[in-house]
Amino acid sequence: MRPAIAALTLTCALANASGGFEIEEERVFAGGADSLHILSTTDTMAFAPLITGFQRSHPKIAVRYTVASSQEVFKAVQGEGLAFDLVISSAMDLQMKLANDGFAAAHSSPETQALPAWASWGGQLFAFAQEPVVMIASRTAFDGLPLPRTRQDLIRALRDNPDRFRGRIGTYDPKLSGAGYLFATQDARQSDTFWRLAEVMGALDARLFASTGAMIDGVRSGDLALAYNVLGSYATPRLQEGREGIVIEPQDFTLTLLRTGFIPRNARRPELGATFLDFLVSAEGRRLFPDDAGLPPIDEAALEAGQHLRPIRLDPGLLVYVDPIKRRRFLNEWSEALIHP
Repeated sequence: MRPAIAALTLTCALANASGGFEIEEERVFAGGADSLHILSTTDTMAFAPLITGFQRSHPKIAVRYTVASSQEVFKAVQGEGLAFDLVISSAMDLQMKLANDGFAAAHSSPETQALPAWASWGGQLFAFAQEPVVMIASRTAFDGLPLPRTRQDLIRALRDNPDRFRGRIGTYDPKLSGAGYLFATQDARQSDTFWRLAEVMGALDARLFASTGAMIDGVRSGDLALAYNVLGSYATPRLQEGREGIVIEPQDFTLTLLRTGFIPRNARRPELGATFLDFLVSAEGRRLFPDDAGLPPIDEAALEAGQHLRPIRLDPGLLVYVDPIKRRRFLNEWSEALIHP
């Protein structure tokens, strides 16, 4: 039987009673006396099938699932020292920073040892999903125009049709979103085209967002003509519900995010965090990812087949733009390129 779910939804990003970081949502998946506490950036709707799948084989474990933005997750662990049994985030650079600074405990199991070498770091940080970073376009907005397949195509379409796209382009605000900052810095490392595109979008009054979900809603409603650098794992299932939006993986290169998890050193129940983490990377867990959770599992063959896919490397190179001076410099350059007076 599917475990009962006792849900407490915090819709206005209320502050956690045990700390000052801001919570977006929190749910308790009822079980037995043992309680596993997960802090995550992944929407509850996407993650719930994985939790209930886990509880089918571990019915005595209740799961408290807390969702916050990537920067708030970092703040809760690094700034406030709050105790969770597993920390999951899409912001690979902030996860690497936490692990590198000693906040992650070592863990080894047959399941984690079976991961490809590029999907783990230091026996502390483990990837369980690989997700393309895509563009989503409105079919109506591009009516009569070829859909952009590369960043150069997109630059050309925007420059040639300013009235069609002015005020109707969305992208992450890297000042507010940890994942958005990661995507922007990795984009810039891959190609100078990023800065030319930023200038063109800025000249057309691009709109800035803190989440992928808001951009998807904008494209589905027709308010946005295009959203740039959004998570494909969220976009694809939601756009299938309608016919307005289409997902585009840029053929010049498509960044591929690794969603990661680690067991904090101060976890109250580290053994439960380890059990859940092993489930995520196991064959049993991976079977639930595509259909139930809508998240692509770790799949080395898929990366080899998609020559345009460019995985973001899970290594200390991620720390380059976490440095406060480099971060401030990058955001200043980004503001000059995208935000026009």
